[in-house]
Amino acid sequence: MSPPRRRKGPERSNARRRSAPQRDFWGSESLKDAPVEQIRPADDPTVMLRSLNSPPLPGRETVAVHYFAAVAEKAASLAVALAAASELLDDGDRYEPE
Repeated sequence: MSPPRRRKGPERSNARRRSAPQRDFWGSESLKDAPVEQIRPADDPTVMLRSLNSPPLPGRETVAVHYFAAVAEKAASLAVALAAASELLDDGDRYEPE
């Protein structure tokens, strides 16, 4: 039996690839002055899950829907806490001095 045939790829030259321009990991100085949008929490974090209908788990749809909703609500609450800690939470009635 003959060994399996392998396709030969295009010839690669030994030239180095062009390197990307160097940037700081956290962005550049010019981004510090850019306005940051406030984050508004979702009214119901499970809406998208419910729009997808029940998961295809015969006999376990109700339990799965409950656990998926619990995970979505927990993730949403953690996102709101992170936004609040970063002072990015849009609470709607914040006083903005002029």
